[in-house]
Amino acid sequence: MPRPKPADISVLSDLCTPWCVHVVATLRIADHIAAGINQIDDLAAASGSNSDSLHRVLRHLVSKGVFEESAPGQYALNEPGRVLLDSPVRLGLDLDGFGGRMAYAWGSLLNAVRTGAPAYSEVFGRPFWQDLQAHPIIAASFDELMGLAGHGTPDPEVLVTGDWESVRTVVDVGGGTGALLVEILRTRPRVRATLVDLPSAVARSGEVFKAAGVAERVTAVGQSFFDPLPAGADLYLLKSVLSEWPDREAGDILRRCGEAARPAGRIVVLNGVTPDEDGDPSPALLMMVLVGGRDRSLEEFRELARGAGLEVHAAGRQPSGRFVIECRPAC
Repeated sequence: MPRPKPADISVLSDLCTPWCVHVVATLRIADHIAAGINQIDDLAAASGSNSDSLHRVLRHLVSKGVFEESAPGQYALNEPGRVLLDSPVRLGLDLDGFGGRMAYAWGSLLNAVRTGAPAYSEVFGRPFWQDLQAHPIIAASFDELMGLAGHGTPDPEVLVTGDWESVRTVVDVGGGTGALLVEILRTRPRVRATLVDLPSAVARSGEVFKAAGVAERVTAVGQSFFDPLPAGADLYLLKSVLSEWPDREAGDILRRCGEAARPAGRIVVLNGVTPDEDGDPSPALLMMVLVGGRDRSLEEFRELARGAGLEVHAAGRQPSGRFVIECRPAC
């Protein structure tokens, strides 16, 4: 394996450029340019910003290869600038929405490293989940980023074994507004489903299910997944849930799924577990900062599952590259 090039610390520690990118994304500058507004004074008026300050931010980004200044004070989109038109990118960078929570939370990284616990509350006054409950607009932005707008259409083929014949009922635990269930129900017309998430999330799921034409086959339950779950389903899904919690809470969630799945149900875990320790560590660091969560290796997950009374029966990658694990309650 070739050795990586030496890192440039000045580039890696540059905070100016990332914040400039967040600012122009929040102000929708790329959208304004795409709409034909390209003069700096007009861009400032359209975005509600100061013309001189915006001009300085844009000139910095031009020097870094984002946008072009086709004439003095006149800006155009280039390929990197057009990326800011994409909804998932914009949602993740928008300082007025959940993107702002992610950006400002990095200021607590030092305390998180020193203590081993998230310091999110030191920045925002409340722990992460309580903060979302207290700010419905931010919570809606979070749900949007976690749903179709942020992650695209979910892959409904969630089983490693592909054995759908025995599945008639599915419970999506912590399933947000139901994007994954929509695709499963569209693909599997004989399946019925239950969505479990906090009341604020499931309250927004009705429109999603109705628009998809599957509302009559879904029950939405507004509750914590730390409480007893709807019992007796064939399949329990945990997508992008366990990585948002430390080991103790993640084990409690698995235990609740196992209790509900007994005697013959399955628990499927999507995201947050990898077959080895390779891969991009950045998402896991963000979970550490926000909620004290983490990704886990397959062996770490096996140990966590055993502690919750579960056994791993299958694990593998989907064609999309997502790593999936199937568990069953231990005998």
